[in-house]
Amino acid sequence: MVRSAADASNAHLDCCPRALIVVRGRLIGIDHGIKRIGLAVSDASGLMARELTIIKRKSKREDFERINQIAAEHDAVGFVVGLPLDLDAKPDQHTQADTVRLWVERFAQTTDLPITLWDEQLSSVDARELGKRQKRKHDAPIDDLAARVILQSYLDAVRDGLAEPPQ
Repeated sequence: MVRSAADASNAHLDCCPRALIVVRGRLIGIDHGIKRIGLAVSDASGLMARELTIIKRKSKREDFERINQIAAEHDAVGFVVGLPLDLDAKPDQHTQADTVRLWVERFAQTTDLPITLWDEQLSSVDARELGKRQKRKHDAPIDDLAARVILQSYLDAVRDGLAEPPQ
């Protein structure tokens, strides 16, 4: 099942104290790229994300197998995939978001875990800043950091009652 953040209805959250709205179990954050896929993982309480690894793209089949293997190793309960929304795109223009949506549709056929699409706006900027603080080389890949930023943004939104936990 693939859900988009824009599709989520938060009406059910009014019944519950915000402190109770947390993700139960680990999530895998995914920053989809043409050459690399960045992965991050949350802690089991769903409060904090940390970078995990960068997968160099090979084939969809191999990439999906590796992501699912990593998810199984971490007992993940779902995925959060960054969606690069382009507010300036023309309606008939094929965007990066379209590519990610298609990739997610194919990936969803390989897993029973829920997949949530999450706006990744400014995640690369935040990831570069995080890389500087971690003293990474300026030309080092930051895909895993971008996945961490995406996943942390989602976890924070769930905790604040602005997004639904995965179902």
